[in-house]
Amino acid sequence: MEKKLPIAPSSKSVRLTAPPSRVKIARALKVLLQNKDFNSITTAEISRVAGVNEALIYRHFTDKRGLLHAVLADYLNDFVSSLKFDLKGIKGAVNKIRKFVWASIHYYNDDRVFSKIQLLEVRNFPGYFESETYQIVRQYAGLLLDIISEGIEEGCLRADIEAVNIRQFILGAIEHYCLPAIIFGYDIDNDRVADSLCEVLFDGIILKN
Repeated sequence: MEKKLPIAPSSKSVRLTAPPSRVKIARALKVLLQNKDFNSITTAEISRVAGVNEALIYRHFTDKRGLLHAVLADYLNDFVSSLKFDLKGIKGAVNKIRKFVWASIHYYNDDRVFSKIQLLEVRNFPGYFESETYQIVRQYAGLLLDIISEGIEEGCLRADIEAVNIRQFILGAIEHYCLPAIIFGYDIDNDRVADSLCEVLFDGIILKN
């Protein structure tokens, strides 16, 4: 079992206490990312869209990549909080995994700026995996690991496959299903994709009587 990480603060509470100029800059980057890739966006463009002095970007975020991580952290905090809420009241690890898969695909499909940042923009930068933002991703992954471990303890999932390996398979499959839609800009049939993924998954890990 991986070591549990502290829960990240709610991004809603962070936004409520953030200086107005910081919020404007973050929103400006989100707007620009709708039609441009991160590397082609300049700090001058961000400041112009935000309606603030360019120097404020460096005051609030250190640099452009720091801004990107802050925006991603906002998205991830909201996503993890929503996912935890959605899982409340769901009984059984298999049902929880289904909900986890469906909700993850839905979030990637619903907000393409988040998807672009998470799947395309940050992972080619080695510093991402040492960042505070990545720790929120580990919370998301840790939530799934806990559900899988619960299923093994319940006796409904196979115990001869390590929970970490099952988790990696699920996370990798979610991203593999979503990535072409993010790159080429087409909509994902959320229900169909989630059902297909779970059918393949559960045929492999559900314990047969």
